[in-house]
Order: sequence, then structure tokens, then C-alpha cells
Amino acid sequence: MSGFRRSGASGVTLRLEQVENAVLQNLVEQLQQMLGELPKGDPGLAELGISESTEAPADPALARLFPDGYSGDDDASGEFRRYTETTLKDGKEKDARVVLDTLAFDRRIELDADQAQSWLRALNDLRLALGTRLEITEENHARFAELAVDDPAYAMFVTYDWLTQLQDSLIHCLWRE
Repeated sequence: MSGFRRSGASGVTLRLEQVENAVLQNLVEQLQQMLGELPKGDPGLAELGISESTEAPADPALARLFPDGYSGDDDASGEFRRYTETTLKDGKEKDARVVLDTLAFDRRIELDADQAQSWLRALNDLRLALGTRLEITEENHARFAELAVDDPAYAMFVTYDWLTQLQDSLIHCLWRE
């Protein structure tokens, strides 16, 4: 993978190896499954963008993707979650679908401006979820460079770094004039 490249006035392209395509597809599918674990609530309320859920998700990765709106105020955070979680979830699911739909075509991926934004948000969600699972923080990120190749966690940290590089190359493409 060499990263994203500008293409035309507002598009970007990316060439992935077959294994990279498969890994990204698998990660996005796992993200979709995780999003499906959020409580559904009342269908009538959901149509209005209102969730019955006022509790933060028990899964730390989901809690990272859907953080409390007000630190230290459970009631305000619950109301915030109730009125925002459904819309946020719908957006994350849409972005994941865009990534999967564009991955399905070819190893050379061409994205328009809207698709590129969806990719950027989905890559961010993947990094947040994986980083939470790996307990990556600013303080302990350097210790991961010391992992042995045969360490069971090594592949996950390499994947996290790969997603970081992919996201970084997309950001550079989108904000370069």
C-alpha cells in the first residue's frame, strides 16, 4: 500500500493489495457487527432519531465511539445520548457501507469527495475501536514498538499502525490544495 493519491479536482484513489483489501473488509464488517450491538429501542422513536437508551455502552470500544456528552453529569449525558446516539449510529453504519461498497469493486479504489469523507470517518472509527481494545494511549504507544514479531498482539498493533498511515494519507490528500 502506498496510500491515497489525489485524482482529478476532488477525488482520491487508493491501490490495495488483495490481502489489505480483505483485512479492511473484515475490520469494517466487525465494526458493523459491533454497531449492531447497540440497543435498538422503540422503532417509532428511532424513526425520529430518538433512542430509549440513556446508558453508555458496556463495551469499552462502543463507549469510545459513543462517548458521554457531559462528563460527570449522568442525567445530562443520558439525555444527550437519547437524542444523538441513533443519528450517530446511522452515520457510522452508512460510512461503513460506503467503505464496503467501494472495496468490492477493485484493488484500485476511486472515491469522490463524499465517499472520501465516509472513508475518513470509518477509518477513524476503526482506529478508535481497535485502539481501545489494545488500550493504546499517548503514554504507552512507544512500548508497542518493543513487541516481538511472535507476540500474539503484534499483528493487531501492526494493523493499528497501518490504519493510522492509511488515514493520514487520506487526510493529506483531502486538505492539500
